Parts: sequence; structure tokens; C-alpha cells
Amino acid sequence: MQDGTAMDAVNSSGRQSLRYRVDGMDCPSCVTKIETALRRLSGVSDISVSYHSGLLKLKLDEAATPKAALETTVRSLGFGIDAMGEVRVVSGDGAVETAAGPAAEPSWWSMPKARLTGGIALLVATGYAGLWLIPAVEDYALVPAALVGLAVFGRRAVTLARLGSPFSIEMLMSVATAGALAIDETAEAAIVVLLFSVGELLEGIAAGRARSGIKALTALIPRTALLLDGEVAREIPAERLEVGQLVLVRPGDRVPADGEVAEGESDADESAVTGESVPVPKRAGSPVFAGGINTTGALRVRVTRAAADNTIARIIHLVEEAQSSKAPTARFIERFSARYTPFVILAAILAILVPPLAAGAEWHVWIYRGLALLLVGCPCALVLSTPAAITSGIAAGARQGLLIKGGAALEAIGRARTIAFDKTGTLTWGRPQVTDLVALSGTERSVLGLAAAVENGSSHPLARAILERAAADGVPLRPSRDQKAIPGKAARAVVGGTPVEVGSPRHATERCGVDSLPVERIAALEDAGKTVVVVIAGDRPVGLIALRDEPRADAAAGIAALRRLGVESVMLTGDNARTGQAIGRSLGIAVKADLLPEDKLREIAALKAAAPTAMVGDGINDGPALAAADIGIAMGGGTDVALETADAALLGNRVAGMAELVALSRATVTNIRQNVAFALGLKAIFLVTTLIGVTDLWLAILADTGATVIVTLNALRLLRRPKIGPLPAAGQAA
Repeated sequence: MQDGTAMDAVNSSGRQSLRYRVDGMDCPSCVTKIETALRRLSGVSDISVSYHSGLLKLKLDEAATPKAALETTVRSLGFGIDAMGEVRVVSGDGAVETAAGPAAEPSWWSMPKARLTGGIALLVATGYAGLWLIPAVEDYALVPAALVGLAVFGRRAVTLARLGSPFSIEMLMSVATAGALAIDETAEAAIVVLLFSVGELLEGIAAGRARSGIKALTALIPRTALLLDGEVAREIPAERLEVGQLVLVRPGDRVPADGEVAEGESDADESAVTGESVPVPKRAGSPVFAGGINTTGALRVRVTRAAADNTIARIIHLVEEAQSSKAPTARFIERFSARYTPFVILAAILAILVPPLAAGAEWHVWIYRGLALLLVGCPCALVLSTPAAITSGIAAGARQGLLIKGGAALEAIGRARTIAFDKTGTLTWGRPQVTDLVALSGTERSVLGLAAAVENGSSHPLARAILERAAADGVPLRPSRDQKAIPGKAARAVVGGTPVEVGSPRHATERCGVDSLPVERIAALEDAGKTVVVVIAGDRPVGLIALRDEPRADAAAGIAALRRLGVESVMLTGDNARTGQAIGRSLGIAVKADLLPEDKLREIAALKAAAPTAMVGDGINDGPALAAADIGIAMGGGTDVALETADAALLGNRVAGMAELVALSRATVTNIRQNVAFALGLKAIFLVTTLIGVTDLWLAILADTGATVIVTLNALRLLRRPKIGPLPAAGQAA
């Protein structure tokens, strides 16, 4: 597929899936204008527009509407539109989609809005110079500036009205400008169009700053890679790397692709990708992520993902999708503003007509005040208050390895009062090791050999630990057949003609009876925080295997941080009660143990009934519980499951990331409230000052555009928010 062409994937109904880059969108009202106009075109469906990323996605039946007509419609609204060059991203269900990082943001002075603003400013300056030189031209000196602005914005307003958006900001401004010219307030008309154009320019610059949070991710991937051909390394474009190839990553180099270390040892700084602030040791078999920095030794890395499918590309794709999804507050504000704008127009009409007709007031005065009221009532700042904060919050999270998939999730995370954690792979490293072998019949090697034969091929952490111990002890793998897993209970296979099971003590008790097990020995191992599995051959237990999975280094601190935020934590585990309580005591967390998958669902339901509840799991075994919770958060360092499931993902596998998520969510909601309060408060003040005659037309438009810029800049503070350090006590502002 060639760059500069839209995607030509045609489905069975003859509709093409198209992606475009749209320039000039700087607030949610721009999105509404485009969506409204495109819905009026036949053959257009599944429209998705994001002003954050500048993306337009839709499906088009060219038999009903040609591409050229669609693109002309968008351009007529005052936006630039270009078909995108795509890169491939494979989604979790195997479908192939396109994604692309944000295009390079143009310099602000090269933007069309900058040229228009500069032209109007020059005409205004020329007009005032003419007034100073020739006072007699007072009535006409500033008319050219007003007419140029009116021609540009008025034409756009008419187009928007024709395409279904009659109550646009352009319409309000154009009516106010035309009215000012009609009542000979030419200076006011010129200043209005100048301030409006300056405001639009500033909004565009601020929107570009918001997009920088995602553009920063694309800059992490190096443009070139050192491809190994035997012992010779040659430089090639990183985008041409293929799965299976070997690349050399020297100390100080960025990793060019997702891969696995084939040879060498080093430390990698992956903070920009996963949020992990401490360099991570890497050795043969360790995963590495594109964009990470190799710090100490040279590594040979085998590529496991093509450039289009690496972790950075997938994060960008998912964040763009997240930014397109609207938070509940944003949806409410949009519904409110849809009714608010017509109300403002009605109020302006009444302000113009009622005082002169009912009380004989002067027409000129109340026409002027009515026009000012139109400008005061522009809803830009209000509409922008929520999505600007949501965008900044999502981008700030992505920079810290906190992937939040939508505004609704970002708002909800901060409301959680209980967070349920899975144990294995979430609170613990997920890399248990065999600590004890107890033979009840035969030898320890025979017990280990039977267990390894049953677990061969399994990806369960306990199974991997048993297989690793068997390999380390030189125990040969015996052939097995009819392998089967009994969820939450045991693994089963036939080894040498004998049915063998490796399962929990509870399962062994059900199968063989309590008298057949060394209960005291099992209890002692479990009290030490170890997980015990029983090896059953035929119908009798032949041995015990004890394993221990150490808690993550930051788990206790992460739980304590949540507690300081007023959030209670509980561990839900399928492990036995003794082992669970031993881990729970070391972490300071409540424990619910001996849980089967269906038991976890019941626990989540009970927690949800008491308070908003989030569930944190590994994204694989905890799928039902993640889906059942109010918010599901997946642990996973950039894996498919971590990126495609749940409502959020902790890419760095840091338990402390959960406290950072809660704090970021609360900071974002606080930011939204500040923005809404400022926008509505300013409107209320200027409404009063306009009606009593204090507010001039130029001050009215400045109130709107200035409020919009201030709201945006306030939201951008979230991008500069540092990674969470000492957390506030419960009840304090995040």
C-alpha cells in the first residue's frame, strides 16, 4: 500500500474503510461539525473523528458518494484533509487494521490560521495608521479588516449551516460582526474578527501541544537498526526489520524493535515505554521493547514483532482509540451545549427586542448589547473543558507506562474504593521456584519426573517452575498422553500407562481422602508461604512439591500507597489459605483464598455491591473477573493480552502503578471540574456585565477565546505532572 493513499480494504458490502489526517481541528466542536456534515452524505457510515490525534475514520460506498466529494465536503468546512499512509497493526482478534503515529506538527507560523491572523492584524494596524494620518476616514479605515474576517468566517458559517450546523461559533461571530458593521461600530467589528482569529490560532497551538504526548512516543523508535548477517552488522531502516532477524544493539543505542535477547547481558532503560524507572537486567531469553535504551553491554536481539506491530505502535493505536471514546462528563457537556447555544441566541434576540419595544430603550444600545451577548455565549471553553483534560490525562499515563483505554475508564478509576488483586503474576513475580520435594512413595526424582511429564507443554507458572527444576536436576521427560487441565484444581495426563494428576491439596483430599496425605507437613510448608501441589499416581498420592513465588519488590509499597489514597485492597487467589495469608501478611493486604474462577466472580460481585471496585490481574487467567469488575486493569509488560483486554494496563508490571493510576484519575477529574467551573463562572460574570452595558464587543470575544486558551493550558498541566512520589493521605486532593 502506498503512502498518501487511503486504505482500500473493501468489505463484502462494497464499503471501503478509509483513514484521513484532518488538519485544523482544535476543539470538540470541530469534531461535531465534521460528523454532522458527513452524516448528510449518502453511503457514509461508522464515522469516528478525534481532534486529539487529527484522525478521521469512516466507511464509504463510492457508488453513493465519491471520495473526492467527501474530501471536498471536509475542506469546505475550513479543514485540511489528506489520505493517510498506513502501517499494519494486528488486533487481538486477528483482524488487520491500520494505524499511524501522529504526523509532524507544522510550525505555528506556517499554519493557514497564522497567515489569516497576520493578514487581519496588518489590515487593523493599517487602519489605525490611516486614522492617525487622516482622521476623516474614521468611518471606513477599519472596514477592510472586518470585511476580510467576515468573508472568511461568514462563508464557513453559511457552509456549516447548509451542512447541518447552524449554531456554530462562526455563525455567532459572523452575525455579531455584521451587526456591528450595520450599526457603524466598525472598530469593534474589526477587533472582533482579529481577536477571534487570534483565539483560533492559539487554540490550534494548544491542541498541537496536547498531541505532543503521543508524538513523543513515536520519536522513541530509532530510524535505523544494525542487522546481523553472520558476524557482519549492516545498517538498514528499522521499519524494514522482519520477525526472526538478529540485530545488534550497542550500549547507548535504542532498541529498534520488540524482540528477545539471543545473546549478551545488559541493563535496559525502558522507562519511556513501561514507566519502570529502574533499568531492567536483560540476558538471553529476556524480552526487550522497541524504544528502550541499552545501557551497559552489547546485546544480540531476535526480532519478534515487525515495526508496524511493536509495542510503541500498538500503544499509539490504542491511545488514539481511547482519545476518541468520550467520557461521561464530556457526553453530558456536549448535550448541554447543544441546548445552551440556541438558548443564548434566543436570549440575544430578546435582549435586542424587549427593552426597546417594552420600555422604549434606545435601539442602538440594545442591539450592541445583544451582539455582545452572542459572543459571550459561545460555548467553546465549556465544550473543551472535559476532553482537553481527558486527552492530557491519557497521554500523561502513556508516558508513565499506564495505558488507559478511554475517558470513561480514566474517570472511573479514581472513583474505585476497593481494588482486588490476583496473586500470581500480579502481586508476585509470577516466576515460582521449586523449594521442596517430598517423596511419599519412590524417590524425589521419580516424583519430579511424573510431575514434569504431566506439566510438559503447559504455560502455567507452576508448571514452568516444575519443568525448570526437572531440567536443572537432569530428570528426563517421560512421554505422556491425554493431557488435560481441570481449572483451579489439577493437571492430568497418562504417563507410562498410569493416570497421573498434579493438583492442589484440596483436590487430592477429594480424590484420595485426607488420611492419605501428610497434613502436618503440608501445613508447615504453606505456613512458610509456599504453594504445595500433590502428585497422584493412579489413586494414591506419591509426593509433594512445594513452590514459592516471591512478592514483587514494590508490592508492599504499592498497597500502602493505595491505603493512603483511601483505597482498600484485597488479594483474590486460588492458592490455599495458609500460603495466601503468609503473602498477605508480608504485603499488608486482606486475603480471600482457595478461590476457583467462579468464586472470584462471586467475590467481585460482593465487593461491587459495597463500593466501586477495580480488579487487577495478569490479563490471561483473570479475564472473567476483569470483565466483571467496574474497572479491569491488566498487568503485562506490553503483551498482546495486556494491551487488548481490560480497561487499563500497567505496562511496567508495577503494583505501584495502580496508585499512580488512581492519583492520575483524581487529578484529571479535579482538572475537569476546574475547567467547567472557570468556563461557566466566566460566562456568568460576562452575562451580567454585558446586560448592564459594561462589556464591549471586543471584550466579549476575548472572554470566549481567552477562556478557551486558559482551559486548554490548565489541561496541559497534566502532561507536566511528574510520576507519583509521596502520595497524599486519604481525603486530600490528588
